[in-house]
Formats: sequence, C-alpha cells, structure tokens
Amino acid sequence: MAVGTVLITGGTGYIGSFTSLALLQNGYEVVIVDSLYNSSEVALDRIELICGKRPTFHKADLTNEAELDKIFAAHPTIDSVIHFAALKAVGESSEIPLEYYRVNVGGTVSLLSSMKKNDVSNIVFSSSATVYGDATRFENMIPIPEHCPIGPTNPYGQTKAMVERIIEDFITAQRQNLKKAGKPFEQWNGANLRYFNPCGAHPSGLMGEDPQGVPYNLLPLLGKVATGDRPKLKVFGDDYSSRDGTAIRDYIHVVDLARGHLVALNYLREHKPGVKAWNLGSGRGSTVFEIIKAFSKVVGKDLPYDVEPRRQGDVLDLTANPTRANKELNWKTELTMEKACEDLWRWVSNNPKGYRQEPPAELLDAVKAKTS
Repeated sequence: MAVGTVLITGGTGYIGSFTSLALLQNGYEVVIVDSLYNSSEVALDRIELICGKRPTFHKADLTNEAELDKIFAAHPTIDSVIHFAALKAVGESSEIPLEYYRVNVGGTVSLLSSMKKNDVSNIVFSSSATVYGDATRFENMIPIPEHCPIGPTNPYGQTKAMVERIIEDFITAQRQNLKKAGKPFEQWNGANLRYFNPCGAHPSGLMGEDPQGVPYNLLPLLGKVATGDRPKLKVFGDDYSSRDGTAIRDYIHVVDLARGHLVALNYLREHKPGVKAWNLGSGRGSTVFEIIKAFSKVVGKDLPYDVEPRRQGDVLDLTANPTRANKELNWKTELTMEKACEDLWRWVSNNPKGYRQEPPAELLDAVKAKTS
C-alpha cells in the first residue's frame, strides 16, 4: 500500500527526476507532469531501471489549467504536489523576463487554482537561494539564514520570491477561510525549499543532468569541457572579495537535495505547520576556482577557462545556514562536493550525449545485479 500519491511538476527534469526516484523508493506513488521543454522522457526509463518502479507520466504545460484539472481528476488519490516546473537560468531571465514571469508565476497560479478545485492540500516548492540576492549587504548574514531579508537581483530570483509569497498567501487564506466556516483546515500546508547549487549525478552513472541546450550552471559546463563538447569554461569575474577572487557558492549533491524534498513532504503531512521555509545547503562555500580544481582532479587533467567580466545579477556569496533544516527536518547533507564531482564525471564520461544515447552495458549490468 502506497504512503500517498504525489504529483511532481517538472518531474523529468534534473532535480525532479531524482526526487521522483526518492519518493518511489520510499513508498509513494508518483505522477509526473512535464512539458519536456528542457528535459527528456528517457528519465522515466532510468528511474525504473534504478528502483524497479515507473512514475505515471503526463505531458502537459502548467500554464494550461484545464489540462491540470483533467490530470487531478484522473488521479483522485493525489494529496500532495512537489513543484519544480520552471524556467531556471539567471542570465537568460534578464534577456526574456516576460517569459519567466509567464511560466514561473503564471504556471504556479494555474497549479494552485487546480489544487484548490481538487482539494489537494500540500505543496512543496522548489525555491532558490537567489531569493536572498546579495546577503553581504547585511551584517552577519553569511552563511545565509532563513530570516535574511528577501531581495533578488534578477528576474529569475524575482519569480521565485513571488511564487513563495503566492503560496504563503494562498495557504494562509485556505486555512483562515476553512477555520471561519468551522471546517478542518490544518490539511493545507506549504514548504518553500530554498536551495543552493545542486550538482552531481546518480552514483550508478545512469541518471544525471541533461540540459537540452547550452547548460548555464558551472559543473555541467565543466562536464562539457571535460568531454570536449566545449573548448573552455567562462569564469565570470575574478575580482570578488573572496579568497581567490571568484564567487562563492554552496554546492549540494542532487541525491541529498532529493532527500530534502522527501523529508519536507513528510514533515508537512505529519506536523501540518502551515507554510515554512527551509534552506537546503551544506553550509560549506566553494569558490569557482576551487570547483574547477576539484573537477579537474577527478577528470585527471587541467580544464581550460577564460575569465570574463561579472554577469549582471551575480552576487559574491551564496552559502547556506542549514541549521533550521538540520533541526526541524532532521536533514543534513551527507555527500561532499568532491563526491558530486566524481558522480558527475561518471555520468558525463559514460553518457556524453546524456539521455540521447543508450547507457553503457557495464553500468546497466551493475544496476541489474543490485536490483535482482
């Protein structure tokens, strides 16, 4: 008997697919909704290979509320949503802001409206540390705690901050309206998970990040340089006031991050807290140059890079203070940035075309031996 049925928006994407896997491995039924705009349906095959269970899949656009209504109607046991579906590139968001607001904010409004109609009352939202903006503008806010004032510096961060507020307002209103009417209200809950820099891949080498276009994040770009798909990495800014002049980020292994969504969902279902925000990070900051060095070490050769001017909207330091999640969710990162580099290299070196190729036979055999 399943623990519950969860709808995962953006569930074939990088973090969505790993979270789908974690939920299936922990007794949940999973229904995925994804437009496949920046992901591949092959992720479903890899999830099934690893855990022996396959999520139900619907190809749909989140901005189409009528489609969502049909999906909820087809799966009346859904009681919770984990919401990933969004456009997610900081740089691109400054070039096409309207599209980011349309998809990220508009899609969420459609989703919440459909949840309300179908009485689906828990939502875990994939937010981002970008909601904090430049936390160095305040004293004693690095590493960043959840009470750090929100102040995004780019349209992508603005959409995440807006969606957090929309979820907070929506859940609060649902609880107040039901309470006034003398009806049960505690079932309406939301978690805003502000996470830092996801990285790595599945240790089997069968699942990882597979962006459809040019990746925007540091480690996937390094992977492309290591496999020869790109000539060199661009480092944006070496004049920050850090230990080596490059920006500092908190890298979190995607397997740890997926587990964070699982424990946050369990917390909502068990404790019914209303709306809460949690940072999901390691609390350990690494500079861009330190990441290049760590990944080069795993690959076994120095990876070339050029230094370019800083990008608009980038900030010096995004390191998490994860104390609240450590205490309340009993969650902390278990896998290091170095382990993430190893797992990422296993993924990209064995699957240079990502999900657009068959995985090597020896990786498949190793997984089948484990699951048989």
